[in-house]
Parts: sequence; structure tokens; C-alpha cells
Amino acid sequence: MKIKIGDQIPAFKSTDQDGNIITTENLKGKKLILFFYPKDDSPGCTKEACNLRDNYNMFKKNGFTIFGISPDTEKKHKKFIEKYEFQFSLIADPNREIIDSFGLYGPKKFMGKDVIGVYRTTVVTDENLNITHILDKVKTDEHAAQLAEALQF
Repeated sequence: MKIKIGDQIPAFKSTDQDGNIITTENLKGKKLILFFYPKDDSPGCTKEACNLRDNYNMFKKNGFTIFGISPDTEKKHKKFIEKYEFQFSLIADPNREIIDSFGLYGPKKFMGKDVIGVYRTTVVTDENLNITHILDKVKTDEHAAQLAEALQF
């Protein structure tokens, strides 16, 4: 299933870098920015996450909670957060259950080659977990600006 604007996000349950259980149930009532990315500590993913980190207060001021989601484990997420001092949590999805339920895994081009992987995509929701925006052409070093423009702040 590929998500689209107006859909409610698929229900999920997983853990963050500290082993806290994150479910769609306990996210209700929050405006979310869910950024899906391929791999902790890789060049593009690091640029993207650091760009969100550097602009975190703008999102917080506008009432958004940010979560990163990748196929990495809790342990890898913890190292990634500590290394770059992220203020947001990263959700572990090593079996790609969340990524697959959003329809964000499959064939893509990477460095001119055909590969299978996570589609770098950001999903924005309202407090009822309805999708208001989908950014699927993420520029890793301009991600916060892309979001600010889409969200008009």
C-alpha cells in the first residue's frame, strides 16, 4: 500500500532508541513529521537528520514532533543520536514493517544504479494522524527549508 495525502497513517508499534514503545495510539494528539530514511550514519541520511536537528526549534515552535524511521536497530539509533546530538527520537524498524505498511520500500536509483531500498520520504500528519503532506523529493541538506515551505512557516 502506498500512502497518500488524506489517508490516516497505518497503525504501527515499535521501539525508539531507548526501548520506549511507540505506537500510533500514543502518537494521537500530536502533529507529526515522520522522516523515512535508508541508514543511520550514511552521508545523505546524516545530512538530512542534521538539517532537521539544526532547525528543530522551528518545528517545535509550530507544534510538531519529529521521528526518524529506518531499518536500523535501537542500538544503532542510539549511537547515531549520541554522535550528532539529535533532539528527536528514531524509531527502529529492522523488519521494515512500518516502512512496508507506508509503501516506502522498493526499486530505486542510487548513484546511477538500480537498487532495492527505503524511499527517502517525509510524511506530515495532523493531530488525528491524517496525512497532510508527503515530501518524496527530499533534498538532504535543505530538508527543513522544504518542510517549512510546504507547511508555510
